[in-house]
Amino acid sequence: MRHLRHRAAVACAAMAAAGALALTALPGTAAARPAADRPDAPAAVPASPEVLSAMQRDLGITPAQARQRLANEAEAGATAGRLRAELGTSYAGSWVRGADSGTLTVATTDPAEASRITAEGARAQVVSHSLAELDAAKAALDRAARHAAPDGVPVWYVDVRANTLVVKANQRAAAESFLTAGGADRSLVRVETTAEKPRPLYDIRGGDAYYMGSGGRCSVGFAVTKGSQQGFATAGHCGKVGTSTKGFNQVAQGTFQGSTFPGRDIAWVATNSNWTATPYVSRSGSNIPVAGSTQAPVGASVCRSGSTTGWHCGTVQQHNTSVTYPEGTITGVTRTSVCAEPGDSGGSYISGDQAQGVTSGGSGNCSSGGTTYFQPINPLLQAYGLTLKTTGGSQEPPEEEPGGTWAAGTVYQAGDQVTYGGATYRCLQGHQALPGWEPPNTPSLWQQV
Repeated sequence: MRHLRHRAAVACAAMAAAGALALTALPGTAAARPAADRPDAPAAVPASPEVLSAMQRDLGITPAQARQRLANEAEAGATAGRLRAELGTSYAGSWVRGADSGTLTVATTDPAEASRITAEGARAQVVSHSLAELDAAKAALDRAARHAAPDGVPVWYVDVRANTLVVKANQRAAAESFLTAGGADRSLVRVETTAEKPRPLYDIRGGDAYYMGSGGRCSVGFAVTKGSQQGFATAGHCGKVGTSTKGFNQVAQGTFQGSTFPGRDIAWVATNSNWTATPYVSRSGSNIPVAGSTQAPVGASVCRSGSTTGWHCGTVQQHNTSVTYPEGTITGVTRTSVCAEPGDSGGSYISGDQAQGVTSGGSGNCSSGGTTYFQPINPLLQAYGLTLKTTGGSQEPPEEEPGGTWAAGTVYQAGDQVTYGGATYRCLQGHQALPGWEPPNTPSLWQQV
């Protein structure tokens, strides 16, 4: 049973994963009811057969559940975005669950806000600590790690479902030393022992392979542009600024223009005129369309493409994770239950047809299972002033420019405010704006305030 209720914009929110964000639903129409409660509602959101097939295999769900899951996750992101703004400092995180992601839970530190949450069709959970409090504690550990990468502490993150800051360590003593260095409030922390030893997954291909001039193989993450310059986003550990590349066919391709690792794991390569950026991720010769970059919520399904293990799917475990590799600590990556192996690094993570990020590293394998981390695509685009190549948006500008601070190509985070046509809007879900995705047209992304 579907439990989410979208305010007079369910149709648009449900289609966000398919890139149809320019659609709006009008109050009083059938779209004002939850999609699954409407007898005439489509049972699925369009998605590529390859993505749906991998979701069914790796998540153990039916074809109908896979399609419904994508619709529910798009709707949940918009609902959670509105509630985050309304709850303010009492907001403590949100997540989806269920085979079709039909239940959205929103946590708050204020019991009086529970009715506001349930009125939106979500499940309310009252907890002790706000997300801002937990994020601040994690930020203190991140600062300590920048000073000296913690030995024996591979991962730490805020677990919104458990309302705690989790520190995973190979030995408890290592965690205690790290917590002391970071000045962490122990009441906010849960220490877990782990044998996990994450490492960057070198020599890989995501959509297509490319080769570095000094040796080694990495993956094209997503095609991008910077003005008229074409190129692609990839992992920073693959090359330094100035490193030359060759394509999958060993033909001269381009040069690294920006690269950061450790700290972050981001990079982009500018290609020569022989190469054309396309809005697709390659999978065994077939094209998976990329329609945008709306961030998927915790618990949402996500799929990864890699040259070693092909397509595999799982779920988003935590955003804003910190992980320590032998080379140092990186922050701001997303932790997932998707498996990967050496050779898969740099590959594309996609939820429905929304780009999520590029493979950074992980542990385990695709035989016994594993954990992987991806660098979110929106911060990468923002860092280098890049525009994601997509099939979404419109090719024509509005007939009349209404004015305001909203601008196509800008990366917006949840909570950002813009003006457009004399009105003010608040961003509900992180994304890079596209022509045709103006705030009045995309209630799954923007709320008028």
